[in-house]
Amino acid sequence: MPARNEKTPRVAVLADSDTRWKWGALTATRLRSEDVTLDGFLLRGRATPTPRQLTEVGVRADRLREVTAVEFLREMERAPEEYDVVVLALVGGAVQAVLHGLAHVWRGVTRRPVVVTGYVGVVYEKLADGLLLRHGADVVLANSAYDADRFRAVYEGVGADAGSVTECALPFLGGTPYDKPHDPYTVVFAAQPSVPDTVADRRYLLERLVRHAKAHPDREVLLKLRSKPGEHTTHIEETPYQKLAQRLELPPNFRLVYGNMGEVLDRTDLLVTVSSTAALEALHRRIPTVLLTDLGVREALGNHHFTGSGCLLSWDRLDAGELPAPDPAWVARQGVAADGTYGQAFDGARAEVEALLAADRPAIEPYYSRTTAPGYLPRILARHHLAPDGSPLPGAPAGDRDPSAVRQIVRRAARGAYRHGVQRVAPVIRRMGEL
Repeated sequence: MPARNEKTPRVAVLADSDTRWKWGALTATRLRSEDVTLDGFLLRGRATPTPRQLTEVGVRADRLREVTAVEFLREMERAPEEYDVVVLALVGGAVQAVLHGLAHVWRGVTRRPVVVTGYVGVVYEKLADGLLLRHGADVVLANSAYDADRFRAVYEGVGADAGSVTECALPFLGGTPYDKPHDPYTVVFAAQPSVPDTVADRRYLLERLVRHAKAHPDREVLLKLRSKPGEHTTHIEETPYQKLAQRLELPPNFRLVYGNMGEVLDRTDLLVTVSSTAALEALHRRIPTVLLTDLGVREALGNHHFTGSGCLLSWDRLDAGELPAPDPAWVARQGVAADGTYGQAFDGARAEVEALLAADRPAIEPYYSRTTAPGYLPRILARHHLAPDGSPLPGAPAGDRDPSAVRQIVRRAARGAYRHGVQRVAPVIRRMGEL
């Protein structure tokens, strides 16, 4: 393999949603350089981002195309020496499947790309499950010192090598620090696709936000939405806020907005959410940030992650004029780096990648194998049309050829039908079952 410092670094990012594409692409530039050649691969599935979502994310690739897992693995098999780094920005099961697939196609290859994975935001559920599904990557990024300690404890607790865990920070933190109120004073509620997940709870949050707008006509109140109806993000949104808002009388100072979260934060004076990663973005800028307690402080909501932050408040307390007082020690422990040290947050990860690039890489060996998880692993691999040894299953879609125009049209139609079923048909069936 030619010396990597003699040419522009080249990174492949495989992502399965808009938010994970944003995380993966920005991680690539943090790990290598701003002028990295970025090849983007979008894993085909229910959450494959639409052109509008990709534009909103604002991260562009030199090449970008949609693939199945088998198609991506075929691309990696053709010329492993083309890439410095492969970033897997995927849900845990997909990471595990691709890791086994890469182990298969790179068998005997010592000068292969460095494989990196991690999490797009706050890790508040399925800690052990998600981490063990990511084991086998050369680098497993932890977004904070708190996460790094937890990740190592999980790996060491099952006897897996924890040397891959590398502390860094979320790659999309930044922006101008907040210093004074805007005119008008702007309150932003950062919506989440699946938290909370019931219609009653989502309606309650929307009604409280509208009530706040009516009680403060001098303020601008924004509902920041993640996706438009019919689009999916990392999680399924069965009851979009847009649909609920159609049934309410909205005051003139209340608006639904889309767009890049960083640009919305540029005009935010108070960020309110249940447990969105946007809270960490806001805290990084020192924007007053509230994690709501109205629906309880519960693992199912994810706001339990923010216990000790000083940012847990209810709408009643907000309406009364109370503001959060974030705890500096908690904020620092979460990798938010509001103290100005964010510029060095990726130094350790960059050094780790450089060290791996300078040496022969061992074979990829995930913790899960046919020996350690014979009843679990085959199911995970089969979802992506891979056999237990990581090879393509017979009849795997497009396993040995590029998809035709007709095949691509059929896939898009099938995905649209799936999204329609999730957002329109499934809720109706559930309501009928409750009669």
